[in-house]
Amino acid sequence: MSFISAHVLDALAGSPARGVAVRLESQAGEPLGDAVTDADGRVSDLGPDRLEAGNYRVWFATGDYFAGNGQDTFYPFVAVNFTVAPGQAHYHVPLLLSPYSYTTYRGS
Repeated sequence: MSFISAHVLDALAGSPARGVAVRLESQAGEPLGDAVTDADGRVSDLGPDRLEAGNYRVWFATGDYFAGNGQDTFYPFVAVNFTVAPGQAHYHVPLLLSPYSYTTYRGS
C-alpha cells in the first residue's frame, strides 16, 4: 500500500472526479509518484510505501480536468502542502472541487 492516497470529488457534478492527474513531490520538488484518479475519483497508489518525516506536496491537475469537461476554472492546479509526522503509517488527501473553489482535509 502506498503511504499516500487521494480522492477527488467534483462538487459541481455531484460525483467522483475521474481522470484527474495527481503528483506527489518532496518539499524540494522531486517527483515521488504520479497517478490518475479512477472511476471513483480515487488514487490508492501514489508513490512509495514509506516516507521520511518532513514536508510534501500533492498536485492535482484541476485545469486539465475541467477543460476536458468543457468548463472554465479559476484553478489550473491545486497544490496541497502537508507535513508527515514521524511514526505515521498512511496519509489520505481528499479534494472537494468545483470550478471556483476547493477544500481539503486530512482524511483517513
